[in-house]
Amino acid sequence: MDCLELSSLARIQQQYQVPNLPIGPLHKFGPGPPNSSLLKEDTSCVAWLGKQTKNSVIYVSLGSIAAMDERELFEMAWGLANSEQRFLWEFRPASIRGSKNEVLSQIFKETIGERGCIVNWAPQKEVLAHSAVGGFLSHCGWNSTLESICEGIPMICRPCFGDQRMNARYVSHVWRVGLELASELERGEIEKAIRRLMAGKEGEAMRERAKNLKEKFELCIKEGGSSNNSLNKLVKMIMSF
Repeated sequence: MDCLELSSLARIQQQYQVPNLPIGPLHKFGPGPPNSSLLKEDTSCVAWLGKQTKNSVIYVSLGSIAAMDERELFEMAWGLANSEQRFLWEFRPASIRGSKNEVLSQIFKETIGERGCIVNWAPQKEVLAHSAVGGFLSHCGWNSTLESICEGIPMICRPCFGDQRMNARYVSHVWRVGLELASELERGEIEKAIRRLMAGKEGEAMRERAKNLKEKFELCIKEGGSSNNSLNKLVKMIMSF
């Protein structure tokens, strides 16, 4: 998108003397195929979100591939609990390396009470578009990053591998709509990051910048917007062959 990656697009255009047509974000041009989710979505979390106040919930998901060991799971769980913020945690059964025992103890569940909602797999686009969600703790895969910014949701970045590390740097240092967690999960750092994003002035500033980016995205895909115009040019180019 011109509004997000203008300098990179300009360099690409200089390097490659061919038409350069940014048409993102593609998921905003259409709903996509039905039942395309990797796992069965648990939509009960949307009803839970409906009972929460605006921007009060942090959504937590490390995507479809990344895994944690049991120690990391405990650190994440107690970091969320100790933050005293409301959270929706997408916790895949296959995301734990090693022990397959029940690792979320009854003590943890009693501690969080109604403050937390844990599901195996969430309808992410719907969750991020919900008014109750005010932050996203993410692995920073490109789909998740784009979906979050498109909805004006600031992020806590916990990249695991590959392009996720670069995406996290853009989110936190270039677009300034998020902050990075340390490479090793530790409950105190998780608690502090969540409080910074959800309850601090720093988080308010990030939320405002994310909101501004969302508005620019919406202009890009409207009729006459840069992405819409580029998509029309692409169609005309294909039809001319």
